Amino acid sequence: MRKRLIQVSGFLISTVGWLFVLCTMAMDYWRITQIGGQGGSFIIKVAWYWSNLWQDCFTDSTAVTNCRDFPVLWSVKPIVQGVRGLLMCGLTLGFFGAIFCFVGMECTYIGGGGKNKDMLLFAGSVFHFVGGVSDLAAYCLYINKVARTTFTQSSPGILKYDLGPPIFIGLVGSFCILLGAILYAVTVYKVLFPKAKVVLAHGGPRTRTYMASRAGGRTLYTGYYRPPRQYRSYGSGISSSSKLTRISQITPEELSDRDAFV
Repeated sequence: MRKRLIQVSGFLISTVGWLFVLCTMAMDYWRITQIGGQGGSFIIKVAWYWSNLWQDCFTDSTAVTNCRDFPVLWSVKPIVQGVRGLLMCGLTLGFFGAIFCFVGMECTYIGGGGKNKDMLLFAGSVFHFVGGVSDLAAYCLYINKVARTTFTQSSPGILKYDLGPPIFIGLVGSFCILLGAILYAVTVYKVLFPKAKVVLAHGGPRTRTYMASRAGGRTLYTGYYRPPRQYRSYGSGISSSSKLTRISQITPEELSDRDAFV
């Protein structure tokens, strides 16, 4: 029950984070700045400049917006191309990761059973983790560009932009994806990668033989476990007492027949 609850929580958290990242690609105001309406002017006239991944726009005080779409792909700035590519890779990996995790969860009845479902769930968690890192790298790349423009250029004719709401929504979504991937992996990691426990097989205080519990008779040092000479009578082979028991069970007729051929 606890395992299922953790898996369902990871699925919900990672799916919500993936939707957050998907929504930010279509949202406006990735970066925004405003001019006018300062210094106590009697005529307040404010204008906003803002951008997203697809266009640059200008909105005046009458709420009229004029936009310029970005040109074809090979004419866009490298920073925009990089952010687009990282986000698309992250969303694609997250999509396949969500499918694998849904099939591999214990509460679903598809995808086989036992270790197969655990392997699918672990693969989905890896897809989610890599996709979340890709999304996080895209937002950090865009933040770095805006911050460098704001703090390095001091010319009065250059606009200094601030970060818009999509950046923060995307960061929250990326961390949700990473958290969901960790919750997935926690539930199946011990099953897929068990620890080899070392136990004391036998031996005196000076010489001890250690054997792994899942090695099937193998030791950590020699490869195969072979008991000492003093204990071999208890293992495979026929001991002297068993030989005497077999001789005592032979009937007189069998003895006479045997002596006849001598």
